[in-house]
Amino acid sequence: MAFSPTTRSLSAFRSLSVDRHVRPLPRLFIGLALYGFADALIIRAAIGVDPWMAFTQGLSVLTGWGVGWLANISGLLILLLWIPLRQRPGLGTLANILVVGTMIEVGLWLLPVPAAAGLWAQILFFTAGLLLLAVASGIYIGTGLGPGPRDGLMTGIHSRLGWPIWLARTVVEGTVLAIGWLLGGDVGVGTVVFAVLIGPLCGLTLPLFAGRRARALSDPALIDTAPVGPAPVGTAPVSPSSPPPSAPASSRAPA
Repeated sequence: MAFSPTTRSLSAFRSLSVDRHVRPLPRLFIGLALYGFADALIIRAAIGVDPWMAFTQGLSVLTGWGVGWLANISGLLILLLWIPLRQRPGLGTLANILVVGTMIEVGLWLLPVPAAAGLWAQILFFTAGLLLLAVASGIYIGTGLGPGPRDGLMTGIHSRLGWPIWLARTVVEGTVLAIGWLLGGDVGVGTVVFAVLIGPLCGLTLPLFAGRRARALSDPALIDTAPVGPAPVGTAPVSPSSPPPSAPASSRAPA
């Protein structure tokens, strides 16, 4: 039975589309697993964690539940906030919710508590965790299968409310950091070091591990919040070769 050129084209397109989503899966899960283990290293260091982890630790103090399991649960609840923001999750978004928190629990079970060996061991754990987290970010973000739920929340606020990325990040992370600290989360020197260094480090690892697509995401303002998944509903894709549309005179200046 002969196939028309149109049928062959459709079959080739479907195969290409499936291949584009299936081939990066091993990298996606490796990156997310490393990300969760890196979080466990930073938690074990006990000299300060990032704002979202401080929030999750605060919930753990409040409920008595494991911080990794709460990371999974809170990620799922944050995903519900995508609905009014008209964000669409990708496969990487769902995998993020399932894998990262689980690997945090595995890492906390495997890793010793370095505080018993002194401050130098805590600093070593924190440094290793920070570097590994930057590498893991380069691996999993580069797959282009969707941002994490927390990153998508900030890019959703940016696209729906018109806030600059830096403002959305500052408001959201400042709020969860304050709540986490009040609930007993680990806020310290490491929190500041994380905030200062994670952007530049990811700016190095994204191009290193993810190639051309990551170079477009290496703007420090977009690190870890770039909408690498499907475009939000109502936005049209723009060809890289075409000039950006001109904004109306009344529109807000670009961030």
